[in-house]
Amino acid sequence: MSTLRFQALREASNRKPVHFEETDRKSTLFGSNVFNDKAMKQFLTSDAFKGVQGAVQYGTKIDRKLADYIAMGMKEWALSKGVTHYTHWFQPLTGTTAEKHDAFFETSYDGSDPVEKFGGAQLVQQEPDASSFPNGGIRNTFEARGYTAWDPTSPAFIYGTTLCIPTVFISYTGEALDNKIPLLRALSAMDTAATEVCKYFDKNVKKVTATLGWEQEYFLIDKSLADSRPDLTMTGRTLLGHTSAKGQQLDDHYFGSIPTRALTYMRDLEQECMLLGIPVKTRHNEVAPNQFELAPIFEETNLAVDHNCLLMDVMQKVGERHDLKVLFHEKPFKGVNGSGKHNNWSLATDTGVNLLSPSKTPMSNLQFLTFFINTIKAVNDYEALLRGAIATASNDHRLGANEAPPAIISVFIGEQLTKVLAELEGVTAGKLSPEEKTDLKLNVVGKIPDVLLDNTDRNRTSPFAFTGNKFEFRAVGSSANCSNSMTTLNTIVAKQLKDFKIEVDALIESKDMKKDDAIFNVLREYIKVSKNILFEGDGYSEAWEIEAGKRGLSNFKTTPEALKARASKQALDLFSEMGIMNHIEVQARYEIELEEYTKKIQIEGRVLGDISKNHVIPTAIRYQNTLIENVKGLKDIFGAEFESIAKEQIFLIKEISGHIAGINSKVEEMTNERKKANVLTDAQEMAEAYCNAVKPYFEVIREHCDKLELLVDNELWTLTKYRELLFTK
Repeated sequence: MSTLRFQALREASNRKPVHFEETDRKSTLFGSNVFNDKAMKQFLTSDAFKGVQGAVQYGTKIDRKLADYIAMGMKEWALSKGVTHYTHWFQPLTGTTAEKHDAFFETSYDGSDPVEKFGGAQLVQQEPDASSFPNGGIRNTFEARGYTAWDPTSPAFIYGTTLCIPTVFISYTGEALDNKIPLLRALSAMDTAATEVCKYFDKNVKKVTATLGWEQEYFLIDKSLADSRPDLTMTGRTLLGHTSAKGQQLDDHYFGSIPTRALTYMRDLEQECMLLGIPVKTRHNEVAPNQFELAPIFEETNLAVDHNCLLMDVMQKVGERHDLKVLFHEKPFKGVNGSGKHNNWSLATDTGVNLLSPSKTPMSNLQFLTFFINTIKAVNDYEALLRGAIATASNDHRLGANEAPPAIISVFIGEQLTKVLAELEGVTAGKLSPEEKTDLKLNVVGKIPDVLLDNTDRNRTSPFAFTGNKFEFRAVGSSANCSNSMTTLNTIVAKQLKDFKIEVDALIESKDMKKDDAIFNVLREYIKVSKNILFEGDGYSEAWEIEAGKRGLSNFKTTPEALKARASKQALDLFSEMGIMNHIEVQARYEIELEEYTKKIQIEGRVLGDISKNHVIPTAIRYQNTLIENVKGLKDIFGAEFESIAKEQIFLIKEISGHIAGINSKVEEMTNERKKANVLTDAQEMAEAYCNAVKPYFEVIREHCDKLELLVDNELWTLTKYRELLFTK
């Protein structure tokens, strides 16, 4: 088997960068394969174009007759670009995307008169098998019907020879079976709540859009090397492997010169992104060897989420062309940094204002403070739910490690803004005096832009940090669909803004306060009750864990713990009140995420047991037999003296035997614990059993295997080593 490893190493070492030439400027290519405004104006009637615009901007419905005209134009556009098939492209609760391709081609009933056909019915709705996707008990296997329905707010696009139509996925009885529907509902709730609050400051605001700019981290590994590792192939991470002597300790990879193969891959990927309208802008080496990052210009959140889902698929396909394997797992290699997907979130009005960006006037800055403080209050009240939104088996490996935020959710705003909030906390209760109001507006609120100019430091240990004109949710995992985190974040902030409006209006009406006085009074109380969530220090320290406990903040280190918040009464009430998900939909997602966690740990346990017993132990025995033959030979030559001469060999033989025995016993114990867990019927109990009784064996078994890797002859070792995976260019 070791021949496979060395063959893979030879292939990887002999690779040359794939030839790639950019066909045109990025600005020229951008959106060429997207049914955007430019394409719609060319291929749609004016009424059809207005219908799509109305749906996108105001949520108006498109009737079936108009849908036929839209479908006709979309088909003609697609055919002009060589497209042969179409698909409803959706996001089932697997965390990835799904598609079923149908040809435009059709014939008449007798097989004659072939024609390319695509009408409004095919555009608007399709019927995939709902029971074949995770549904959390919403659908029975014998009740398979589910529907995909066109989402006109996310434009159709062409990938390869297929027209992809972004859609939602809904059950026969009306429950959401995907990640997109709750997100769209949350964004609508945010629009409604934020627009109402904006009218305190600008009556012209008619719409508020939540924006998202994700930062995608990933590893690139030569395909042959990745394929030589069963654990990478089956689980996306290395379940064993001794750390390389050289890792990231020299800090020589971060922002360094991008390796040629990786750069060629990036250029090819960026061209695909331009065609698909994904506005990627930044590329660079990350901290760990063979780790990289790609980031776009921010977009409207629904479109940004679609683009990230599409990007992850495209990255894998482009990687195949370059003989590279793209790893999105949050911690594919022990001992070096893992990968995240920082979600940079903000709010923008249809008048062109970023609501989380300070401005030059006191009124604009009071608006900024309103949305800034309300966001902090929302995170304070729902920190456990936010933690649950980013909980996965793979992200558990990353959270709390030295390169990632801790599992405790806190907010970092910087020293200067902390001082601003302290000033506001001292506002007089009730009506403000003219002098106090003037002082606040000129010396506190009015000077915020100047304050932020000097507040450039960032706390890299903070899970939720303010970074000048946006909040950065840094705890999101690299393999995640952003929908979960963005649905939760936008829902809790929308709920908070809704409550804020009620409180301010009550003070204006019942206490006869002026608008500014009422806003200052409510914000003052929010600052007081939200102090627990603010933290400026080292999130990795033990002192913070103790302090966070005193503050009443949750510290869920594992997914089964964290997911409880997803189905808590607080969550059920929140999502129901805001019209995001009903109790059935919330409970279904909780069950699905528990099941996904259990299955991933189950797969990892089975793969680890297989590799340990079928790769590691046979290799160790083979080397041990070589040592035994050596000892026998020394005995034949030296007789009674052989024990002192063969002392090291005998010690190695015993040490190898000890590790082999350790692997065998621990794999057997792990398997027995897995069998016990498998008979449990409650999803929470099963997930906890896998987490607390099965998973702890992983590290024990790994330790024995990694020790053997150091002891066994390199020529015999079958598994590609870390130094080869991470440093073969």
